[in-house]
Amino acid sequence: MPTRTWFPTHIYCEPLQPAGLAKFNTELADECRNLRDYDKGGRKWSEKNYPGGYTSYASMNELHRFSSTFAALEKKFLKHARAFAKTLEFDLRGRTVRMTDCWVNIMPPTAAHSLHLHPLAFISGTYYVATPPGCSGLKFEDPRLERFMAAPPRLPDAKLANRIHVTYPAEAGNVILFESWLRHEVAANRVEEERISISFNLNWS
Repeated sequence: MPTRTWFPTHIYCEPLQPAGLAKFNTELADECRNLRDYDKGGRKWSEKNYPGGYTSYASMNELHRFSSTFAALEKKFLKHARAFAKTLEFDLRGRTVRMTDCWVNIMPPTAAHSLHLHPLAFISGTYYVATPPGCSGLKFEDPRLERFMAAPPRLPDAKLANRIHVTYPAEAGNVILFESWLRHEVAANRVEEERISISFNLNWS
């Protein structure tokens, strides 16, 4: 073929486990809300930095180290992360993949998460706990966007692989993994129910 594809951007999306997700997520959602009630520092930080929502990112961001529930989640996340790292053909030099950070995000109506990336990690991810119909998905940006310069816009029906943004729907029970340099955002929640997710970072050592 005269044209080939190079330097791909990979995004992984799979159910956390094969069965039992509805009951699992109901109990996990309760624990996330209890954490919000307990985490006074996180609520205060969120008032200024995460308007309308709650995140434990700046207060309790190593949940897997002191909660048995999140420690069990860590094992499940790592299983998916190892599969993703294998797809990316990383040479881990005999080192192990480990979870460094893990935090809760609760998005009531109007809460949003602006465009960002995750420095100091090599794989990042999100797990969806509660996703009411119509809630915002996870939007990724083409990492070359700032270099497009004089490029014309894409056709309305351009192939997904050629578009400059792609949005993965938020579906309870799914794990999404991506390389940490990939910028992403979550648009404002436009539904009445809370959207709950768990975010995490992975490193290798």
